[in-house]
Amino acid sequence: MDSKLEENLNPEEDQNPLAIIPSSQPIASLSLSLSLFPTFNQFLINPRFSRLFSHHPNKVKIPTQASYLTHLSLFSVSPSPLPSRISFKSTIAANPLQSPLSIVPRRPSDPSSAAALRRAAVVWFRNDLRVHDNECLTSANEECVSVLPVYCFDPRDYGKSSSGFDKTGPFRAQFLIESVTELRKNLQARGSNLVVRVGKPESVLVEMAKEIGADAIYAHREVSHDEVKAEGKIETAMKEEGVQVKYFWGSTLYHLDDLPFKIEELPSNYGAFKDKVQNLEIRKTIAALEQLKRLPARGDVELGEIPSLLDLGINPSARTSQEGKPTMLGGETEALSRLKSFAADCQARLNKGNQKGCNNSVFGANFSCKISPWLAMGSISPRSMFDELKKTISASVTTIPSTPRNGPGDTGLNWLMYELLWRDFFRFITKKYSSVRAQVEAGPATACTGAFA
Repeated sequence: MDSKLEENLNPEEDQNPLAIIPSSQPIASLSLSLSLFPTFNQFLINPRFSRLFSHHPNKVKIPTQASYLTHLSLFSVSPSPLPSRISFKSTIAANPLQSPLSIVPRRPSDPSSAAALRRAAVVWFRNDLRVHDNECLTSANEECVSVLPVYCFDPRDYGKSSSGFDKTGPFRAQFLIESVTELRKNLQARGSNLVVRVGKPESVLVEMAKEIGADAIYAHREVSHDEVKAEGKIETAMKEEGVQVKYFWGSTLYHLDDLPFKIEELPSNYGAFKDKVQNLEIRKTIAALEQLKRLPARGDVELGEIPSLLDLGINPSARTSQEGKPTMLGGETEALSRLKSFAADCQARLNKGNQKGCNNSVFGANFSCKISPWLAMGSISPRSMFDELKKTISASVTTIPSTPRNGPGDTGLNWLMYELLWRDFFRFITKKYSSVRAQVEAGPATACTGAFA
């Protein structure tokens, strides 16, 4: 029997369906069925069995260190004589593996590693120039090994429109430049950085994805017609490269997915919209990550310089010629500072109560919170405003008032929430008709398409 066993332990390579060689690399564990062994100890000390780990055929690699032997399942069925042949069964695949297993995460599209971390991703910043309450940025850092934040100054957003007006004026352009500069500083403080380019996003992002070997693009959806068209171009370009595009929603007080109707069924008047959504719960804000993932090592992408007004084709003297206009500093830090100041003012009004002669309305010198420019750039989110005011004034506030109140006892919170609800309505209605127009333009021309021309 010993001679037969030795013969079976040294089969020819062409007869061995699953050959084994040692490997020092930790790999995915295999569940092997070695039937009818007396004991585990006898298996280890038997010199004939040790040949299993010294022979060097050329198929599957499994570790042979003692610390890895615990990954082998050895089953003893009975103390009967050893079999004439050992059965090796892999639970990974029906056929023997033709190459060593890899511990490198695969693309999420591979079903065998759907839960694995993505190797690299690009975060495309648009009108969400913030690190607080940014689901897109947070998700990318939680799901990927490395993250490349990118902002594109699209040349199509500058210059003259078909009507002869500036698409982006000097004040807005300067405010945007300051907001992007602030975003880069905030990312750097958390161990990341911001790549800046002047170019069309559908070209820039494809180039970046190729350079770093990105698995996905992360971005927030927008609502205007041109922005929706840009998203379509991005999706087409990335599909050709095999890169997934993941979109998020973060520009409104109420989340798009929480609406009690499909966007196509959105009421066309504010009153009907308000009645359907005003009792919905507002999602909690997402805290900014203290530490962000590193930039991808592959590609050695240059960060790029933030352009000036001249670089964008805008005359900087137009800003200085309008003396007396108040200047606003762009960026997330300024936005949060103004929000806290407004919340403190609301709290002060609340503490004054209904004192006679007290101006409890939001009209007067400080008739507004003046945060609209930062909301437009995404330096602050509507949910952050709601959350801060709720913490400062009343933790019981959970819904939006149906009408603003500007009389005695009003703190300004009701007015602000009312305005944010109007803002939501306009953004949702814009998305509704932008999506319809994009579908019409993508489809064949018919007699009914003239209404969208």
